[in-house]
Amino acid sequence: MRGPRVERALAVRGYTLGHLPQSFRYSTVGGWLATRSAGQASTGYGRIEDLVHALRCVTPTGELVLGRGPASAAGPDLLRLVVGSEGTLGVLTEATLSVRRLPTRRRYEGWSVPDLPAGLDLVRELAQRLGTGLAPDVCRLSDDDETRATFLLSGSLGTALARGYLAARGRNPGCLAILGWEGEPDQVAYRQRAAARILRAHGALPLGAAAGRSWLHGRFAAPNLRDALLDAGLLVETLETAADHAALPHLYERIRGTLRDRLGRALVLTHVSHLYRTGASLYVTVLAARDTDDPVGQWVAAKRAVTEAILSAGGTLTHHHAVGTDHRDFLAAEIGTTGVAVLRAVKATLDPAGIMNPGTLLA
Repeated sequence: MRGPRVERALAVRGYTLGHLPQSFRYSTVGGWLATRSAGQASTGYGRIEDLVHALRCVTPTGELVLGRGPASAAGPDLLRLVVGSEGTLGVLTEATLSVRRLPTRRRYEGWSVPDLPAGLDLVRELAQRLGTGLAPDVCRLSDDDETRATFLLSGSLGTALARGYLAARGRNPGCLAILGWEGEPDQVAYRQRAAARILRAHGALPLGAAAGRSWLHGRFAAPNLRDALLDAGLLVETLETAADHAALPHLYERIRGTLRDRLGRALVLTHVSHLYRTGASLYVTVLAARDTDDPVGQWVAAKRAVTEAILSAGGTLTHHHAVGTDHRDFLAAEIGTTGVAVLRAVKATLDPAGIMNPGTLLA
């Protein structure tokens, strides 16, 4: 079942899964589980591994039936071993997921933060001071370059008014933050007020609900824009990572510097999302002049260099895009050679002939 069908089936019964990756319209429940997906509202609803309660996985040597009760201490968690296995151990045939009642109130709004350092301090405080259940369900902070691009691409009257308001306040343009809350009206109001106090303490200026509605309206449209830019002769790619709060400023600079060194006059747009008490994710969109002779080689070289920079700066290999073949050769740098040996041993037990999605995750 693809994302929209899942939500329609649940909505009839008054529920939502709340898992909305940017690929929501085309991706499936099985794909989410196989890749350890994170949705745009996962700060509030949880990542897919937080939502899975039980599953069945058919392997070449037998069936795994995993998940019993709300919690267990029956040895290592094999459910978590299968989630994120990317089809290399078996086929996921059934999943039991935890859902929530449909929210009766949704509030999304925009704020302008003075700069990215202030914004990083802000998201850290939102995640740690408010804690689970009070932090916004969606919290997305764009750097100044992505903020400028967002304002230019919008072109609406509301955006023009917002830019005028910010210019009058001496902010040109600052960093755009989109925050969203979902739930019962009194809970949403309480959580929004608690966050607003922290936002104002960090110098944030309110941009109102129009900015939030604009983001909601276009949040699945980025891949369409990417295709148009590719057709216009640009190199357009994305990458993502996550790190502890203390590592984020240095990681951000390393990513930008490495991409510009490798790609020349590149536009590097970055936003922070998916907040955790200990850290957050960085999502990067890169636009550069395309090498007409070897565009694939151009990006492969840049991606290899930036992946090495990410790992050396304390970032994870991937926060939600998964390993696949792109990141496969770097997996040992994150989990160690012993970790890779453990995965090979599991695969040898469940898939001794090596027929399940060969070449993915493990070479």
